[in-house]
Parts: sequence; C-alpha cells; structure tokens
Amino acid sequence: MLIAVTGGAGFIGSHIVDALMRQGYSVIVIDNLSSGDIKYLEKWLNDPRLKFVKADLKNCSLENMFRGCEAVLHMAANPDVRLSSVDTETVFQDNIYVTYRVLEASRKAGVKYFIFASSSTVYGDAKIKPTPEDYSPLEPISFYGASKLAGEAMVCSYAYTFGLKALSLRYANIIGSRSRHGVIYDFIVKLKKDPAKLEILGDGTQRKSYLHVSDCVEATLFLLDWLMHENVRYAVFNVGSEDWVTVREIADEVVTAMDLRNVQYVFTGGVNGGRGWKGDVKYMLLSIKKLKALGWQPKLSSRQAVRRAVYELLSETC
Repeated sequence: MLIAVTGGAGFIGSHIVDALMRQGYSVIVIDNLSSGDIKYLEKWLNDPRLKFVKADLKNCSLENMFRGCEAVLHMAANPDVRLSSVDTETVFQDNIYVTYRVLEASRKAGVKYFIFASSSTVYGDAKIKPTPEDYSPLEPISFYGASKLAGEAMVCSYAYTFGLKALSLRYANIIGSRSRHGVIYDFIVKLKKDPAKLEILGDGTQRKSYLHVSDCVEATLFLLDWLMHENVRYAVFNVGSEDWVTVREIADEVVTAMDLRNVQYVFTGGVNGGRGWKGDVKYMLLSIKKLKALGWQPKLSSRQAVRRAVYELLSETC
C-alpha cells in the first residue's frame, strides 16, 4: 500500500514515516523542510519504497503526487501556538489553506483514507476534565486552535460530501526526540545558555497532559488500521495520556537530568491568570475512553513521557 505523509520530515511526521517503512508500506513524503529535517529520513533515502519530495504544500501539484495513494496522513502544520497571536496570516496559510489543498488533491486523486492531525486546543478552556470528544461548545482561545477546528470541519465535510473515510485526531502535547519546540526543548536551550537561571513563562502552575511520540505514532497507525476495516465515514478521537503534570514539575525534571544545582526559577507571571502567553490553555487533560474502548492505551504516563523526552532531547542537543 502507498501512503502519503505531509510534513513527513517533521517531528511527528518523521516518526510516522519510520513506523510505516518498518511495517512494509511504500511512502511518499512531502515537506518543504521549513521546520523538518531531511536527516530524520536518512535511513530510508536509499530505499525504493520511499519517495521524498521537497515542496511547499501551498503551491505544489499535490494531485499528481497523491495518485495511487490509498491514504494521506496530513501531519504538516505550523505548530507554534504563540505565533498565532501575532501572525494570523501565516497560521491561516499553513494550517487552513494547506489543509484545504491537501483535501482537494486527495479527492481528485481518489484517495480512500485520510488522517488529520488535530489538537487538544480545539477545546479551549474546557470546563470538563478529562475532556471527552463530544464536549461542547468548542471554543478555541488561540487562532492556532481555531485553525485546527476549521481543519476538522473541512475534513468532516469532505468525508460526507466526497466519500473519503477520515479521522481527526486531537493530540495532547506530543513530546520526544526530534521535537524542536515546546516547553522541554525551551528549558534545555535556556539552561545551556545560563545554568544558574531558568525563565518560565506563566506562573508555573499550568497543568497539561503529555504523550510520548512513540505512543502517538502507535495510536495513529492503530486508528488508520481501524478506519480501513470499520464501516465508518468520519470520526474524532482524543489521543493522549491519562495524567498531567505542571510546568514547574517539567522544569524540575530537566534540571535533574542536566545535573544542575541551585537553579533560580524566574516566573514571568504570564497573562490572564498565569498563562504562558495569549491563547495558552492553562489546564488540559483529555479523556481517552473512546480510544481505549477499541483496545489501545498509552505505554507511558505524562511524567514518564516527560522524563524520557528530556533525556532524548538532551542527547540530541549536546
């Protein structure tokens, strides 16, 4: 089976490509390398089952690339939630317009299955935690969250109008090797510059669910297989862990792993009640009962995922 992965040289996308290749699939990767890195795919570049295309999804000929593909896994996006409070145009183009183009090309190319990488940010400040998929109203508090909700709506409409079988996966905070944004990477970079002081955005009490990228990939491909074999047109799934940790606890894990002493934590105080930035969801915990009912559950808790990710990223940033 031939599968296309947009953003396949990026953080989550490259790990998905690794798993697909190990399972014997043929894979087309489309990535402009703006945030991805070709080195993440180097073990497969001489394998005839992998085709890498460096291209911008906003203007390349996607329909021709997708011809013959059974499935498209749309992992490409601008992942910077903070950016969406100052540069809505970039987030609109990268997340909303690109998703439309990928869907339209999938329709014209006769793709059967479609996976959309959505986000927990579509829930905004949910009043129910753990938050289930049928929670309403969906009120994202960042333009990034709004862009993901717009993507979900388009994916749903294409499924029912044009016959795609599709899923929107609402990921928790995904962490692990190859990640080059997010709180863990941010802390490591800051502490390498100044081992005596760590600036922490917000008040440090932000509490969220974290999922290691290995669990994320396993869940994604588990659900792709489920989609291929079940009589379902469109569905939404939360993909996360069942616990949460605070930003301060993450800082402690990083400091311990780096074997530092007497680090001064400097909290910025943040905005709107201690958030790290405008649009930052302060408390997030997803319900994964729906996914567990199908037979999948994460191998690592949030704290275990954080600890593993810290050591992985330290080994990559030495």
